[in-house]
Amino acid sequence: MISTQAIMVVYMIVGYYCSRKAIIDKSTQTKLTDFVLRITLPCMVFQSFDVRLTGEVLLGASLALGVAFLMCFLGWLAGKFLYNRYPYEKKSILQYGTLVNNSGFLGLPIVNSVLGDEAMLLATIFIIPNRIFMWTAGISIFTHDGDKRGAMKKVILNPCMIAVYLGLIRSFTGFMLPDFFDTALSSLGNATTPLSMVLIGSMMTALRPGDLMDWSVVYLGIVRLLALPLICLAVMRVMGAEEMVTACSVILTAMPAGTTTALLAAKYGADAVYGTKCVLTNTLFSILTIPIITLLT
Repeated sequence: MISTQAIMVVYMIVGYYCSRKAIIDKSTQTKLTDFVLRITLPCMVFQSFDVRLTGEVLLGASLALGVAFLMCFLGWLAGKFLYNRYPYEKKSILQYGTLVNNSGFLGLPIVNSVLGDEAMLLATIFIIPNRIFMWTAGISIFTHDGDKRGAMKKVILNPCMIAVYLGLIRSFTGFMLPDFFDTALSSLGNATTPLSMVLIGSMMTALRPGDLMDWSVVYLGIVRLLALPLICLAVMRVMGAEEMVTACSVILTAMPAGTTTALLAAKYGADAVYGTKCVLTNTLFSILTIPIITLLT
């Protein structure tokens, strides 16, 4: 895990350098983010289903899915009560950051690097509730008159979800892709880790030393990065889950606040600058907390 994190840090340093030298600007960040979320990450998700779905695999996947729904519900519940001391502009951001984490953009590459390809199917299933809560309960935090039908459409037609549908068809039917196409998809999927880390590193240039002294941000870090994954670990231990399922579930729960936190804050009139600070500091803290949580599993 330490070796994996060191590799991630190198990627982030490259991104930080590129941002400082204007090789990657805001426009480039936006386009590269879209490229990862719409192309490379779905390829990684689809390739994770290149396995034979045995009863053991399905049992592990169903357990991971159930625990993922439980952790999303606990994240939503925690946000309801833990941040009442803060004004709406901050409270809404803290609530959303507790509910929705970066399990797709950051979590899948880390699981792939730490646990290998065999864990990717579990990881792909585990992030489904996070996507559902993101566009339903997550949106309702910022607005109470959201378009529920539109939100569900975003969940169903999300590129990663489409990759899940196609991947399930592939697993159940045993359909074989041509070698050249299979290799191309694998190569694109493998680009997800360096690209996502480079992007996160490029965003770190917006951090200021004073941002780390905001106790509300530290509070979010304790809840999101330590409390929730430790609860997840306890649940998996009580249930006697298999080691791979436990490690995958806990690592994904330990991911920092989702990047959409700042985007939705800007869209719905919350404090967008504060939202950006929460995302970046959470990500920075996670460099330390993820190895610790992983070692406990």
